[in-house]
Amino acid sequence: MMKDPISDFIIRLKNASNARKDVITFPASKVVTAIADILEREKYLTAVAKKGKKVGKILEITMKYDEGIPAITDVKRVSKLSRRVYLGVKDIKPVLNGIGRMIISTPNGLMTGSEARKAKVGGEALFQIW
Repeated sequence: MMKDPISDFIIRLKNASNARKDVITFPASKVVTAIADILEREKYLTAVAKKGKKVGKILEITMKYDEGIPAITDVKRVSKLSRRVYLGVKDIKPVLNGIGRMIISTPNGLMTGSEARKAKVGGEALFQIW
């Protein structure tokens, strides 16, 4: 049983990116699917497809590379199981001067840090990706 699916997901993305894998699969859940959709929208992933039926659903994720250089260089988990980090609107700062993204769980759903600032809503900072 997986204790922290978000950490497992982002580390698999980082490892697949470093190993230059084209496609990875991951057990689907609502949170992981929402994160994958955000990363696809922000151009960190090429495609996200949900496959399987009922209990055995998996996500098939196609990694993105620009001339052999991976779109995902590194990830950093901010909120962990042992330490939750909550940010107000004024506390949400750009990651690496706007190069990276922070994924935040808000009352309006999962969104990037810039989207949360525009919506004027804070929440739990899940992770940073660049």
